[in-house]
Amino acid sequence: MKNYHQGKYQEAVKFYEKSLEIYRKTLPEDDASLANTYNNIALAYDNMGEYLKALDFYQKARKIKEKSMSPDNPDLALTYNNIGLVYDNMGEYSKALEYYEKSLKIREKALPPTHPDLATSYRCMGGVNSNMGEYS
Repeated sequence: MKNYHQGKYQEAVKFYEKSLEIYRKTLPEDDASLANTYNNIALAYDNMGEYLKALDFYQKARKIKEKSMSPDNPDLALTYNNIGLVYDNMGEYSKALEYYEKSLKIREKALPPTHPDLATSYRCMGGVNSNMGEYS
């Protein structure tokens, strides 16, 4: 993760893709390790402003997590939230809200009411509603 934290996102993607290549040779296509790698690649692309690429990799991670995790797993909520963030960055606010709401529903079930991830969900939903002109 050193390259990622230094802002060397393209270099990070290169290493994540090498990792992905190795995982694909040894793991089934729906293995959770692949989901984590897809998520890391998506995050790097998101930070580079390459939102369509980010969205593609987040969706790959989402599909694996939906198959391999319980529907109320907070890690699945994080993936939904990340997809919402990409749509938010792209100005597709109704799609962003759809994914933020999915994330919030899971977090409300799975986490205690004072968990910081709930605050993140409320902040994201507030921001997208504000962007849509929905101030109430």
